[in-house]
Amino acid sequence: MRPVFFFDCDNCLYSKDLKVNILMREKIREYFVKEVGVPEEEVAAIQAHYHETYGLSLRGLTKHHSVDPLDFDLKVDQALPLDDLIKRDQSLIDMLKGLYCKKWVFTNAYKPHALRCLRLLGIENEFDGLTYTNYTIPDFNCKPETESFLRAMKDAGINDPRLCYLVDDSAANIDAAQKLGWTTVHVADDASKSNHGDYQIEDIHELPQVLPELWEPRHHEMKLKKQPVGVTASAV
Repeated sequence: MRPVFFFDCDNCLYSKDLKVNILMREKIREYFVKEVGVPEEEVAAIQAHYHETYGLSLRGLTKHHSVDPLDFDLKVDQALPLDDLIKRDQSLIDMLKGLYCKKWVFTNAYKPHALRCLRLLGIENEFDGLTYTNYTIPDFNCKPETESFLRAMKDAGINDPRLCYLVDDSAANIDAAQKLGWTTVHVADDASKSNHGDYQIEDIHELPQVLPELWEPRHHEMKLKKQPVGVTASAV
């Protein structure tokens, strides 16, 4: 069985410097106020609590406010002006082409948002598949829950955690994957201050520096034929 490298999407495949996360938080805040009716002065604390407790603010909204996840996706994720922010990244494309193992996107976002990000970066054809959070499933799971990592392994067709790699900007996700036996790379604001994961970097383009063996020519036989993730993506 060949190794699988799982890539988080938001604030990982593209830089946090684009401030997409700030725009996302603002859209979520607006949703709390306008759609749910939470007083504006209470939103920050509730939003933080839901994110810390459930991995996604949306899970708290569905559990406690009967929010329709697809309505949330339409008015938050799909309302982000990503076309103005995320641009084609040729360096990232080249890096992914040189990675000689199975490549898989593993995101807490819903499928439309993930595919949009990949398309804008120009890397939609560089992955073997996509594991996303399916908002249509009642009480859906997401990172950092163990069930979501097992779901990603099943989607990618791998059962040995020792052959699983993850790069993610979330310390909680990195810690959860490491407990399962995955090799982990934390994309941190300051790599020198992070104590999460097996390796720490500040930019996705630094991956070959910490795991050079996965980019060595001797691994050429591990290269697999790629298809657009829109074709190979699993829905559950």
